[in-house]
Amino acid sequence: MDSSACILFVHNWRTPFVQLDLSILQERFQVTECFLESRRVNLRHIWEQVASHDLVFGWFASWHTFLPLLVARWLGKPSLLIIGGYDVANMPEIGYGHQRGGLKKWVSRWTMRLATCLISISYYSQWEAEQYAKISKERLHVVYQGIPDPFGALPKLPRERMVLTVGNVDRDNLWRKGHEPFVRAAASCPDVRFVLVGEWKDDAIDDLRAMASPNVTFTGWVERLVLLDYYRKASVYVQASLHEGFGISVAEAMLAGCIPAVTRVGALPEVVGDAGVYLADNTPDGVAKGINKALLMGQEKQIYARERILQLFPLEKRKEAFYQHIKILTK
Repeated sequence: MDSSACILFVHNWRTPFVQLDLSILQERFQVTECFLESRRVNLRHIWEQVASHDLVFGWFASWHTFLPLLVARWLGKPSLLIIGGYDVANMPEIGYGHQRGGLKKWVSRWTMRLATCLISISYYSQWEAEQYAKISKERLHVVYQGIPDPFGALPKLPRERMVLTVGNVDRDNLWRKGHEPFVRAAASCPDVRFVLVGEWKDDAIDDLRAMASPNVTFTGWVERLVLLDYYRKASVYVQASLHEGFGISVAEAMLAGCIPAVTRVGALPEVVGDAGVYLADNTPDGVAKGINKALLMGQEKQIYARERILQLFPLEKRKEAFYQHIKILTK
């Protein structure tokens, strides 16, 4: 493989999983990060950047990747696009997903069509792209997220009677990520500590506090090491989502030995398999019953949950898939 290949890495969201992919590419290639937070871009600058690189690598099919991939097509440059999330979702009932219609749908669909290579982060995201964006399945390659193991082994400290969920606290996530039913479920489990870790993005935190029982803790944003400590201490990790393109926080919690209690939606069954509990629904009662069931599971299930993530989602597997695709595109 030509490790001198120059890659333009285009994204609009500095999340840990996007930054992880950036670091994967930086291990072997010359990479220029192109962070496009605004829809207002300099076309000349984009043209010059694409022209001076061998390949465009983009995260999510949206406004920020449309122009770079269009220019790449004009210049005969290959492109690789990662999809799986808001770009392929179609959930009008919760106001989520570019495939609901309008200009966002047009932009995301054309961005996907412009890409030389399309990679989805799960089979569920592949299905969404095929179903809602009308992308041929033959064009879609599934490459699961790679989950680094910061724990090294199952934590030896005894577990607290604590349940955890992680995610930004905003109005969209009250139901999409299941924050409201998670908080309301705490009233039915007064002897269990409920912890919601996530940055407070708007006034949704006020609503959550108003409905919370005394056993609920809202941490706000925390440092990475603090989050890892919560993973080590919690007995159960809850993801009461209505949509998940993958579920990285679930996988990280499982690596730490948390028993996952999740809804059977999106890619969550691909991540959890038979290593946890599936909620009957994402109502407070459904969440509470799932938590109580998960709390009864012992260390054998904790070990099994960790081993599942280690075996199915190693970082090396994602690295090699990227390298192989890039080798084909740049030869």
